Amino acid sequence: MDALNPQESRYRTPGSGSAFDPWRYRVEVGVNGADLTGYKVEAADGGIGKVDEASHEVAAQCLVVDTGPWIFGKKVLLPAGTVNHIDHDEQKVYVDRTKDQIKSAPEFEPENYRDQMYRDKVGGYYGDSYQGPMGGPMPPMRS
Repeated sequence: MDALNPQESRYRTPGSGSAFDPWRYRVEVGVNGADLTGYKVEAADGGIGKVDEASHEVAAQCLVVDTGPWIFGKKVLLPAGTVNHIDHDEQKVYVDRTKDQIKSAPEFEPENYRDQMYRDKVGGYYGDSYQGPMGGPMPPMRS
């Protein structure tokens, strides 16, 4: 298994030269330590569930999402780097992956999701599917 190496070009944000770090929120997202528990989560092609747990640990930021009926009540682990926008007024987190990409991710392992080997596997999966900061859904424009 390849460990995530942010120096590899495939993990660099296109046009920016900065590396995609799956375990850190992007600066422009504006998390600012907010408690995201209970926020709805929107993939690029629709809702996937609600945030069950949000970690703000340095270099280990992530969301555990309860998918409810979407994937038969399973949970998924979304690295913070997949989040491209948070609407605190609407309590929604927008991620830049499709439902199929999220569904195909390594299965959530509640007993291991804080372990480095598991994080390398999940981070590598999401790093391989990184599309850049403009990918994914954006909230509706306010008038």
